[in-house]
Amino acid sequence: MTDFDKVSVLDEPKLEFGFRQQLEDPRNGLFLFGPINDHRKPSQIRAGVVGTQQGVSIFHDWLNETNRFIPQVSEDSPHQFAFPGFEAAFRTKWPATPVVEIAISATEIANTIRQSDRHKAIFDTVSLFEKPIRRQLREEDAAVDVWFVVIPDEVWRLGRPLSRLTKTETIYSGRSIGPKVAKRLFTEPSLFAEEMNAAEIYRYEVNFHHQLKARLINSRAVVQVVRESTLTSGFSDDVHQRRLQDPATVAWNLCTTAFFKSGGRPWKLADVREGVCYVGLVFKINTADLSKGNACCGAQMFLDSGDGMVFKGAMGPWYSNETKEFHLPKTEARALMSRLLQSYIDEHKREPVELFVHGRTRFNDEEWAGFREAVPAHINLVGVRITRSQEMKLFASGRIPLLRGSYYKLGQRRALLWTTGYIAPLATYPGREVPNPLLIEVNRGDADIDRVLADIMGLTKVNFNACLFADGLPVTLRFADAVGEILTAAPILDDAPLPFRHYI
Repeated sequence: MTDFDKVSVLDEPKLEFGFRQQLEDPRNGLFLFGPINDHRKPSQIRAGVVGTQQGVSIFHDWLNETNRFIPQVSEDSPHQFAFPGFEAAFRTKWPATPVVEIAISATEIANTIRQSDRHKAIFDTVSLFEKPIRRQLREEDAAVDVWFVVIPDEVWRLGRPLSRLTKTETIYSGRSIGPKVAKRLFTEPSLFAEEMNAAEIYRYEVNFHHQLKARLINSRAVVQVVRESTLTSGFSDDVHQRRLQDPATVAWNLCTTAFFKSGGRPWKLADVREGVCYVGLVFKINTADLSKGNACCGAQMFLDSGDGMVFKGAMGPWYSNETKEFHLPKTEARALMSRLLQSYIDEHKREPVELFVHGRTRFNDEEWAGFREAVPAHINLVGVRITRSQEMKLFASGRIPLLRGSYYKLGQRRALLWTTGYIAPLATYPGREVPNPLLIEVNRGDADIDRVLADIMGLTKVNFNACLFADGLPVTLRFADAVGEILTAAPILDDAPLPFRHYI
């Protein structure tokens, strides 16, 4: 039987904001003290907007609203926060007029997204948004920090892998070779250039969001895709509008990511150890082009500064049908870790003291030998396996679930950690089912399990793609997942590492 006396609760990690003030909730911290004020803080947000004429107008209206105070939906709910206005929260101006505005024909979008060949439909629809952005970057001098791509809801509905057209809305896209023939041509190339050219669109994932970001990676454009209905949430009188977050929450989330994607740091973890680097290693199968094998990506997080760089590992057959796991060969592991380590040195002008590698599988001997060869012996290199676990469910008495931060040690190197659960400061549990823990295992190297658990708790609080009290996954894996989706959505030739904001 389980000894429940061994279930303990970690302290909630604190975040640092302006004036070096520390609080647990990012919304409270930004409301009271603003973001970290350093040389990277933008003086203003230089945004570009691309959408239909209606979408551009909706963005204007939303921007005007977010530059004002937006009340919380219910004053009796401690988990809901009023939004004070962008400049009041982030101490940065966001001009009411975007730097660049590009309107796209709504009719052309509607006709393009409804093409019968789904690969062609998504590719051509992405082109409607991608080409004017590229043209702007190439021909105009106006600098844009972040591009807001405002899409009609039909693009979201029909622009995903499992989307299906009805017979009445389908538009015949003409004769095409189809994905089966295209994939055969990738492994057995044709002598006819026309056939190979026709096959190219099938190298791209049938996902508007992922494909757009992947195709703009080498242009260094930072993109935020948002649906028109998200921006009108709470401001529209449309009774048929889908249920969404309240306007204040939408403002908190979108404004935080806009500030981050413009180069600013909203907050960072307080009281962190210097010289500690975290790397998230995630594999993603390249379903669009099986001839290239599997994609590996490593996402690096600098814990102290909150910054990170993304590194694309080599494509290859890293998946084993026998073990059902992904692993890198020694040479690829060494090359990837060498790049990660050099990036840390370039940023900090010194080597890290400790380097933690987070992954979902146990690192095998060959993989670890490659990592170890790239990292000098005096740097403490630690491999940590993190997976969702249903090995144990804990039920609290009454209606309140287990507290976030609860943990149960399974040994000196393994523990269960509940990163989701009841959040006392918010008097709520942001979930619907009994929370499942993360299984944390120190698979390679040596580290104190208590220290590892505390660090992972901290890493759940630096997801700048939203303004959350905490996420369920540490950012090392959360961002690596997002990066993997983008890296395999299209052929990406440029291998230079880029900051996270280009992928999320």
